[in-house]
Amino acid sequence: MNASEIRQKFLEFQEKRGHKIIPPAPLVLENDPTTLFTGSGMQPLLPYLLGQPHPMGKRLTDSQPSMRLQDIEDVGDPRHTTVFEMLGNWSLGDYFKEEQIRGFFEFLTKVVGLNPEKIFVTCFIGNDKYGIPKDTEAASIWQKVFKEAGIDAKIAEIGSASDGDKRGIKEGEHIFFYDDHENWWSRGGGIDTTPIGDPCGPDSEVFYDFGEDKQDVAKYGKSHPASDGARFMEIGNQVFMQYKRNDDGSFSELEHKNVDFGGGLERITAASIDSFDVFKISLLKPIIDKIEELSGKKYDNNTDEMRIIADHLRGAYLLSAQGLKPSNKQQGYALRRLIRRAILKALDLGIAQDFIPEIIPIIAENYKDLPDSILTTREDAVAVLEREERAFRQTLNKGLKEMHKMVGQDEDGILTGVDLFKLQDTYGFPFEVSVEEAYRQNIQLSENYKEEFDMALAEQRERSKTASKGMFKGGLEDHGEMSTKYHTATHLTLAALKKIVDKDIHQKGSNITPERMRLDFNLDRKLTPEEKQAVEDQVNEWIKADLPVVFDTYDKEYARDELKAEGMFWEKYDDKVKVYTIGDFDNPISREICGGPHVEHTGVIGHFKTKKEESSSAGIRRIKAIVS
Repeated sequence: MNASEIRQKFLEFQEKRGHKIIPPAPLVLENDPTTLFTGSGMQPLLPYLLGQPHPMGKRLTDSQPSMRLQDIEDVGDPRHTTVFEMLGNWSLGDYFKEEQIRGFFEFLTKVVGLNPEKIFVTCFIGNDKYGIPKDTEAASIWQKVFKEAGIDAKIAEIGSASDGDKRGIKEGEHIFFYDDHENWWSRGGGIDTTPIGDPCGPDSEVFYDFGEDKQDVAKYGKSHPASDGARFMEIGNQVFMQYKRNDDGSFSELEHKNVDFGGGLERITAASIDSFDVFKISLLKPIIDKIEELSGKKYDNNTDEMRIIADHLRGAYLLSAQGLKPSNKQQGYALRRLIRRAILKALDLGIAQDFIPEIIPIIAENYKDLPDSILTTREDAVAVLEREERAFRQTLNKGLKEMHKMVGQDEDGILTGVDLFKLQDTYGFPFEVSVEEAYRQNIQLSENYKEEFDMALAEQRERSKTASKGMFKGGLEDHGEMSTKYHTATHLTLAALKKIVDKDIHQKGSNITPERMRLDFNLDRKLTPEEKQAVEDQVNEWIKADLPVVFDTYDKEYARDELKAEGMFWEKYDDKVKVYTIGDFDNPISREICGGPHVEHTGVIGHFKTKKEESSSAGIRRIKAIVS
């Protein structure tokens, strides 16, 4: 099966097991200031794993496109990608370890057709300090399912990955115990850093064995599932959320236990064709083939460059097909970085002409099965990326001119690291291109040019960190106090605009950080000073009234037609929606479809102050405000 078939078979398999198929979330999450992109399949579901009831029930499944730019420097090896797709299934207080382990093993061996002899698994070895026992339950279940497949799976007790690098695998071993660095899940990472009040627990990872001959023992040590090297590849992880951390730091068992499973579509597909190189699967190989055609070079001799181009343009397409535009801020900058890195690697391959229009249609065909609910601007993606390519190639030409101007202005004809930083920061001319061009044209670089560049870059990064404090933490952990207050204040602001300015005003976008809120709304003129003050006064009046904020789940049509709830994209919502009501239920101040989080009563918000009201685009105005 190719990747699209495996995705479909997984959803059908889970649906037969009683799971409801939920739509994937966008890569750029609305109103989540804590992360650039959706970075895992469970990220959009975290509120439900933390205890909120899900409108679709207790058994859920999906296939979630995800992006992790922290892996960007690793792209070029056979298995790291910045964008990937996670096959997921969840039990919210329903089934637990046995049904999950059996189900995933059945999917891998009977649906995908993997050889069970090539499957290896890991379990949590326990922690005496916190009284967490060894997960012998999961290991015992694994032994049973292996035995039913005709395999006498022996258990290895390693403890840590470094121990395994020395010990390796003994004959017949398929089940391995590791410590919390490998087999414990919490939002804080290890067992010692698990946040107070959080659900957490052991996990059981599943690996595919590509063969002992793939292991570079001299470089990575002896092979075992958690070892580095090409022999083993993790293809799925089952998190068993069975504990919570108490105020005193101890752990206690949860009354309702959850299962969070995530399996990499690309990696499972690679295992299905027995290739440790994920770039040979159906989602990526057609891109590689086209790059070979355009460059006249072979993949086997240019793997790093071609993998980076294929990965980055795939990510760029998925982002632009969801409406994101290249820019110099936040997600837009990440998109721009992907495009530019791909173009630079294309130049390394000798592809001097515009090539994005040749590549993107191939990627679009690969992802034609993804729903329109997330790929909302497929048709615009090629044009957006093509414009960015043309603009960057012009930037490269301009950067060369500026470089030669700098050399001419220096009495010794030397380029310093500060010059190289200015070329990159001011003119968008990348450091590595500057250095390569300098060598090519026999331009002398200062003795410590790299250190000078790094120092200038570090100073600039420190200024960025200061300006966007708290914006790029992972996950949904910033359901914190200020973001929660701003979330509710945004609802009140929209309600005040509808009451005071025009009842036909609707939200057209919003952005919330721990420092401020931003609301976009439809209006073809600026607010008068009197209107702006009246809106501010009305919001503060509602805050002072300490109105209740409640939510419940309803059928989408009922919420829209009977409750008259506000909503931005009705066609994208699930059949069941969460509706927040502020004030008296029968005569509310505000009623909106929203995923939260919100305060429980308005009095905790504080004093509301409008900082700016301005144009966002044609017919769209924007309010920025703070609370204190």
